[in-house]
Amino acid sequence: MLKEEFRSHASYSGQERFLTFPVFVFVIATIVALTLDKTLETVSLRQMMEFSHLSAFIYGLSVGTFGLMGRQYLERRYGRSNYLVAMPYILPMSFKTTFLGIYLRDALFYLILLLVPATGGLLAAAPVMGYSYVSIGLFFSAIFLTFMVGLSMSFLASVMYIRDKRWFGAFTAAIAALFVLHGAFGLVPLEAVLPPLGMQMNVRPFALDGPAALAFAAVSVAEVAAMTLLAYSLVEVRISITSQSYPDLLPRYHARMDWLKGMARTLVAKEFVDLKRSGTVAKMSFSFVLPLLFLSFTTWFVNYGLAIPVGFNTVFYASMVGFVGVMMYSWLNNIDLAEYYSLIPVTVPQLIKVRVTVFLVLTLGISAFFVVGISVLNDEVRYLWLALLVMFVTSLYMVLVLAYLTGLRTNTFLFDTSVLAKFSVMSFLPDVCLVILSFTLKTEWTFALMGLALVLSSMFVTSMILYRGIESKWGRSSFTE
Repeated sequence: MLKEEFRSHASYSGQERFLTFPVFVFVIATIVALTLDKTLETVSLRQMMEFSHLSAFIYGLSVGTFGLMGRQYLERRYGRSNYLVAMPYILPMSFKTTFLGIYLRDALFYLILLLVPATGGLLAAAPVMGYSYVSIGLFFSAIFLTFMVGLSMSFLASVMYIRDKRWFGAFTAAIAALFVLHGAFGLVPLEAVLPPLGMQMNVRPFALDGPAALAFAAVSVAEVAAMTLLAYSLVEVRISITSQSYPDLLPRYHARMDWLKGMARTLVAKEFVDLKRSGTVAKMSFSFVLPLLFLSFTTWFVNYGLAIPVGFNTVFYASMVGFVGVMMYSWLNNIDLAEYYSLIPVTVPQLIKVRVTVFLVLTLGISAFFVVGISVLNDEVRYLWLALLVMFVTSLYMVLVLAYLTGLRTNTFLFDTSVLAKFSVMSFLPDVCLVILSFTLKTEWTFALMGLALVLSSMFVTSMILYRGIESKWGRSSFTE
C-alpha cells in the first residue's frame, strides 16, 4: 500500500519532484526553528505547544477520512488499474485487513513525509539555537502521538459513518462537546482531551515529572489502540455497491442557473447534480466547517481565553477564512474521474472555470455566516463591511491560484515541490500583508485602509490575470493525462 500511495502521487509530478517534498518541509521547519526566539517574544512556548498539538490533531483528523472514501475506492478504476482496497473481491484478503493496511499506510506515509523531516529541521537548528536534543525527541514523540489520536479518531468516525450515520453523529457530537467544555467553559483541561499534550507538559523543557509523563503517554497509546481496534472490528466485511435512482434534477438546476449562459450554465448545473448524487456535500461541509469552527474557537480563545494582545480582529479572521476554504476546490476534483469528458465537446479550461464557480457558490455563503458571527462575538460590527470584502477577494484569489497551478488534479500536484513552492509564495505574501494591516486597524486606521485597498486591488487584478491564464496553461491538456 505504501508503494501504491507513492506511485499514485509520483505518477503526475515525477519521482524526483515528489521526493523533494520532504526536503521542502525540512527547509521550512529549519527556518521556523531558527526564528523561534522572535516568535516567543509575543507567544509563550506553552501556547505554541498547544497550538502545535491542536494542529497535529486536526491534520490527523483530515488524513484519517479515508474510510469515508471506501465506496469511491471500490467504484473507481484507472483504466486497467484499481485500488488495493478493492482486491478482497477477487483475492483471498479480508476487508478488515485491507482497511487496517490503509490506516497503517497513512500513519507511516505521513510520518515519513512530514513529521520526520519537520523534526529534522529542529535538529538542524539545534546547534545554532542551543536546543536540547532530548527535548526535540520528546516533542517528536508527543506530537506523533497527537497525530495518531486524530488519525485513529477519524478512522473510527469514518467507519461509523459507513455503518450507521447515527453512530457517526453521536461520536462527533461527543468530541465537539469536549472541546466546547474546554474552550467555552474551562470545565475540561485540554490535556484530558489530548493526553499527548499532558505528556508534553511534564517533560523538558517544561516540568520534569516522569511518572505523570509516562501516565499521559500510556493513556495516549491506550486511546489510539482502543479506537483502532474498535474501528477494525466495525469495518464491514463487504462494502455493498448498490445502484440508486434519482429524479431528473438537471432541468431544475439548469433553470436556477439563469445568471450563467451557454455551456457554462449546463456544466455548473451538472456539477451540482454530481454533488447531490455522490453525497459529497456532507463530506465537503464537514471538511470546511470543522476548520472554520477551529479557527473561530482559536480567535475567540486567544482574545478572551488567553487574553494575548495579538490583535486578532474580524478583518484578520476574514482573511484566514479565505485561505482555509481553498481546499474545498480539491473536493470538487475528487467526486468522479474526469476522463468521460473526453467524449463530449468540453475542454479542460472550461471545466476548471466551472468548478471555480461552483466553489464560490458553495463557500461564500458559509464563509460570510462565520465572518458575521465572529464580528458579533468580538463586538466589531463596524468592521463587517471591510471583513466581507477581504473574505470575498481572498477566497477568489486563493481558488484561482490553486486552479491555475494544479488544474483538475489538486491533491497530487500539491506534492510536486515546484508547484507547492509557487503556491506557498503566491499565498504567503498577500497573507502576511493582510495580517499586518489588520493588526494596525485600531491604531492607524487611514494607513491600514489604504494598505488594504492596495493589497486587495492587487489580489483582484492578479485573480483576473490567472483566470484568463487558465486557458493558455491548460488549453492543450486532456482529461486522460
